[in-house]
Amino acid sequence: MAAKIPVTVITGFLGSGKTTLIRHLLQNNQGRRIAVLVNEFGELGIDGELLKSCQVCPEDENENIGNIYELTNGCLCCTVQEEFLPTMQELLKRRSEIDCILIETSGLALPKPLIKAFRWQEIKAGATVDAVITVVDCSAVANGTFASNPELVEAQRQADDSLEHETPLQELFEDQLACADLVILNKTDLINETEKAQVKEKVKQELSRNVKIVDSINGALDSSILLGWNAAVEDNLDGRPSHHDTEEDHDHDEEITSTHIIFNQSFDPKVLQSRLESLVEHSDIYRIKGFVSVPNKAMRLVMQGVGTRFDQFYDRPWYASEERQTKLVFIGRDLDASKIKSAISEN
Repeated sequence: MAAKIPVTVITGFLGSGKTTLIRHLLQNNQGRRIAVLVNEFGELGIDGELLKSCQVCPEDENENIGNIYELTNGCLCCTVQEEFLPTMQELLKRRSEIDCILIETSGLALPKPLIKAFRWQEIKAGATVDAVITVVDCSAVANGTFASNPELVEAQRQADDSLEHETPLQELFEDQLACADLVILNKTDLINETEKAQVKEKVKQELSRNVKIVDSINGALDSSILLGWNAAVEDNLDGRPSHHDTEEDHDHDEEITSTHIIFNQSFDPKVLQSRLESLVEHSDIYRIKGFVSVPNKAMRLVMQGVGTRFDQFYDRPWYASEERQTKLVFIGRDLDASKIKSAISEN
């Protein structure tokens, strides 16, 4: 019988840099044949498109063809039975063509329910979880932006010694760290050494085991660090505590939703970013990501925002067969698509 396919689960909060990490790994794959499952939060396949544009993966208009698998109907921990299982079964049919599998979970997914799926009879004979890698946005953690109002939450906790309840995002952050075999402190170039030491100490407090922590800028890490852990995580879940261990199922924070906006027009990047920054300032938006059509530019612009911090880069030329549209996904609380669209398109 062929050896089990090693599966690396990459988790982390919204905007931590998971997709960037995977893009770098694909571009420096050292000859490995890597299949990627992308778990989108929202209806537009932004992360899948970013990975397809790495110029390593085959392009295909069908979602579950080739080596990119986009699971778009909810987080993996909620949809493993409906979509993850048949996708894995299709991958296992191609075991001779695949050296390893990467799963990028959504920023809102709990890792343990997904890993438990690798105990299922249909999967366990053909695949094993090589490692769980948790990507941490150092700047976001330093600023407390993984919580809706971290200053208020912390003040309440300090004022009431009996208070044990954490925000859902805080619990999620802790669960992702508790399940990790490797923690990547990403975007270390955006904070100073004192802040980095504070973030590392905060991360260490949530680690129940001797877990390695490495620094990263833009996910530029050697594949030897990320692959080949042989942890068989599905067989060793008892040492990875979760806030949800006693629950049959879990519920995400229902107020956190996503919406997407499509414009049949081009934007000046500076003008668009300015409007988005203003929108974030007056709305509870955690994450913005998407593609922008820029006037007189033959290439597609990728724009990503976490809080008030934005990144931009051109990833590939527009294809002759595709419509030049500006597509943006917003993740946050109480989102109103019509108001967002109006704020962006105003003159």
